[in-house]
Amino acid sequence: MDYVGIIIPFVGGLGMFIYGMQIMAQGLENAAGSRMKTLLEALTRNKLMGVLLGALITAVIQSSSATTVMVVGFVNAGIMNLSQAMGVIMGANIGTTVTGWLVSSVEWAKFLSPGNLAPIAIMAGVIVMLTGKRRSTKDVSSIIIGFGLLFVGITTMSSAVAPLQESEMFRSLFVTLGHNPFLGILAGAGVTAIIQSSSASVGILQSLAAAGLVPFNAAVYIIMGQNIGTCVTAIMSSIGAKKNAKTAAIMHLLFNIIGTIIFSIAAIVMFKVFFVEMGAGMITQTEISLVHTIFNIGTTVLLFPFSDMIIKLAKKLEKEDDSEKDESRVLLDERMMETPGIALQSAVSEVMRMGSIVMRTMDKAREVMFTKDYQQILEIKEEEQTVDRLCSGINNYVIKLSSLSLNEKEHQHVASILQILSDIERVSDYCENISEFAETLTERKAVFTEIGTKEMREMIETCADSFKYAVEAFTENDKDKAMKVIEKESQADDLEIRLRTEHMKRLANNQCNTDAGIVYLDALVALERISDHSRNIAEEVLTAS
Repeated sequence: MDYVGIIIPFVGGLGMFIYGMQIMAQGLENAAGSRMKTLLEALTRNKLMGVLLGALITAVIQSSSATTVMVVGFVNAGIMNLSQAMGVIMGANIGTTVTGWLVSSVEWAKFLSPGNLAPIAIMAGVIVMLTGKRRSTKDVSSIIIGFGLLFVGITTMSSAVAPLQESEMFRSLFVTLGHNPFLGILAGAGVTAIIQSSSASVGILQSLAAAGLVPFNAAVYIIMGQNIGTCVTAIMSSIGAKKNAKTAAIMHLLFNIIGTIIFSIAAIVMFKVFFVEMGAGMITQTEISLVHTIFNIGTTVLLFPFSDMIIKLAKKLEKEDDSEKDESRVLLDERMMETPGIALQSAVSEVMRMGSIVMRTMDKAREVMFTKDYQQILEIKEEEQTVDRLCSGINNYVIKLSSLSLNEKEHQHVASILQILSDIERVSDYCENISEFAETLTERKAVFTEIGTKEMREMIETCADSFKYAVEAFTENDKDKAMKVIEKESQADDLEIRLRTEHMKRLANNQCNTDAGIVYLDALVALERISDHSRNIAEEVLTAS
């Protein structure tokens, strides 16, 4: 048998199937614009609504893997909690069955035969693409062309494997998979993990079924394994993400493994005791779609009441030693850039985290000028280095993101993120400067006068509060707090002028130490700059639409 003549067209057909599925999904996603993300962002704590939305979005983008990666991104960005994520993950498994029904439609709707429909769809899509000028029209053409290519791919695969009907070895292989559930599940998981698409994996199985090669029992076990293999993409996307995002990926894996165990036991009993002949018979493409749908809906119905228990188990499995956490590690994944809206929100989340670190540094800087505590000085310097590394990583990520195909609003958001990132990093620099002023005072054994100490404390408190409100305004998108920053910055400007004037009088009258006096003036400048950068952050919040 000419295996090379089988493998080459089969691989080509698989490539066309996956490519068609991807461009159709991309066209659908682009046509939907930000509405899918808005739907996800608007999720309530109602997990049932999450299931419905997860199914809808997966049906649109034709990939449960893409949906779960999106969920991991939202959890990592803090947009979605684990309870909401659980619902969407359950729904994603249901939505992924749509591709299988599209493929099997050639059996139950003869007019949808690939031989008739695919060429028409591709030609229609090309005409729309060449004649349309608007972006929305181009997206529609991608959907139509992708649909046609998907059918061409499945036809090519089915034709390529047709000669294998005569191969006793190939038939024996599938019989073995049917008799050994573990091997069947492993085969389905392995193939799906390699191509990272359960929809494509089901398509391969359907093309083999069309050639009359797959026994019913083998198909059932392979389908279950495919649901486990599709978890690989989400697990990979969670690498380097926050703990909750990793937990979401583990939830997806647990959900599919538990469902597979339950239905495998049921299938083994069914094929060994009740439907022995049915298990040995060949399965059709439509029956594969039916089994795939029953398995995914059944798993969701069975496990929905126990979803909170799955979340708790996932949390226990995802343990992270706080002592080993590296705050300077940037928790951003470039694979998220496939969905720029999520990548943007992930970047915002990291800027928020950086802001919280600098707020902690600012709290230490409030006191270090007066306590001159050596340990606090060291901690401020270490945290400044952490912020520098974070800033560099986030900046590089956002710049890469800006080169993608973004709409005008997203481009404005990118510019705002970069501005706020820079302002927070500069505040961290000035906090380090304050720690250096404390060192200088210690080295020179200089102290502020009583009135100088009182004035400096007032200035520090005003500027520190200004930054605190700025970070909170950015994190909460709170315009009222942003206005408080503006007020505090104006107070800081007035204070800086008044305190500098008063201090110059004391210096002229020899009422304070010269070394302490120089540090005092430098500190006023640094603190006033902190309030300036805080105002910059507040203005970005106020101008955001």
